[in-house]
Amino acid sequence: MHADPLSSEVLALVTDLWEHPELGYSEHRTAAAVEQFLLRHGDGLAVERFSTTGLKVTLPSAAPDDPERRRLAVVAELDAVISPAHPDADPATGAVHACGHHTQVGIALSVFAQLVSSGDWERADVDLSFVFVPAEEFVDLAHREQLREDGEITWFGGKPEAMMLGVFDDIDAAVCLHAIGGLQDGPTIEIDCDLAGFLYKTVEFEGVASHAGLDPFSGTNAYAMATLFTTALGLARQQLREDVLVRINPVIPSTEMTTNVVPHRVTVGTDVRSTDLAYLGEVAARVDRAAEGCAAALGGTVRITTEMGYLPFVQDRTLNGAFREAFEADDRITRLIDDRGAIAAAGDAGDLSFMMPTVQLSYGGFDGTIHGRDFRMVDPEHVLIAVPRLLARTLLTMGSHLPSPLPRRSYADYVETIAAIAPVPDQALPAQRPSESSQETR
Repeated sequence: MHADPLSSEVLALVTDLWEHPELGYSEHRTAAAVEQFLLRHGDGLAVERFSTTGLKVTLPSAAPDDPERRRLAVVAELDAVISPAHPDADPATGAVHACGHHTQVGIALSVFAQLVSSGDWERADVDLSFVFVPAEEFVDLAHREQLREDGEITWFGGKPEAMMLGVFDDIDAAVCLHAIGGLQDGPTIEIDCDLAGFLYKTVEFEGVASHAGLDPFSGTNAYAMATLFTTALGLARQQLREDVLVRINPVIPSTEMTTNVVPHRVTVGTDVRSTDLAYLGEVAARVDRAAEGCAAALGGTVRITTEMGYLPFVQDRTLNGAFREAFEADDRITRLIDDRGAIAAAGDAGDLSFMMPTVQLSYGGFDGTIHGRDFRMVDPEHVLIAVPRLLARTLLTMGSHLPSPLPRRSYADYVETIAAIAPVPDQALPAQRPSESSQETR
């Protein structure tokens, strides 16, 4: 890797984040490192804090008197995922950056520093902000539920939380970042890859405990209900559409079972994914019916709690044209993936894309499986030098690639859409902000 001061500083920061992973809404050490970097390279720019650990820095407008001037946000994620099988996972929490979020932070910070030091941000045809959001990975849910009860957060995802807090009120479009797992054939980037949305269901089966040896006849086995339920989900897959990437992955996160007691309570957690929002609601209703039927069949009861995960992510193809042009002019990055269409992975970039044109630049430079025990960065030259250089050049011309008319929906519209398929936290319904409009375009 090149030994210039900026790249060395970014590599050191990314390495430090890898060695000290933190889970969502707890990224205090990570946020402090990011804030210190922004203050060192920000030429006096103020750093705005939001939620528990979120950060935002805004470059001044290069044309403040231009009413047509738009503002774009580069968005990076602060948190790690739970993958305790990874050899570098935190032994206490299981946290590890097997998602590559530590490199998102490095790329965004490198671009920020380059644009400020060179003054190139003043030549861009769009104004720029940089937003570092907590809690993209949908994990550690008991902790997030406690934070919600304590009034510290409302949404489990960091981008919906930021949307509610007005962090994106002055933003017209967004660029997100993400690593690509698996060793790529040469320096690679990817665009135009859509993601699924999902709901998360907690299904609590209730039976009756009894002595499993002496008197199992007086018991009602909640574990049997859970087994019947997971079997029903497996058999139901034949009736699920394949074109919208439906995924259901039930797990038993914890249990009180012992071998000499008929289990009286078993909890199953499952996500329900699809790239089609309407069909996602339909499949979720089928999952509920299966749970209710399995409990009734074996003489028990069930309580189902639904938590909204994230909306499907549809990338803005017009905005991605800026990356296509930049790739064609780049002699360091040799491979562009732009034909995958959609995958069943999910992210809260989907929620942001509901409100405004949003794209995600994905990049190779890693080996192993995303979220797996073998994931690691193997090409820091590509990840931390070539990709930031491409992104910095792309941002200078992104304003000319914004769709026209510019689509925009409000946070109130977002809440209304969520409420049609899942319960919405009471705290998610603030009075409408003056900047919000229900118009689709502006």
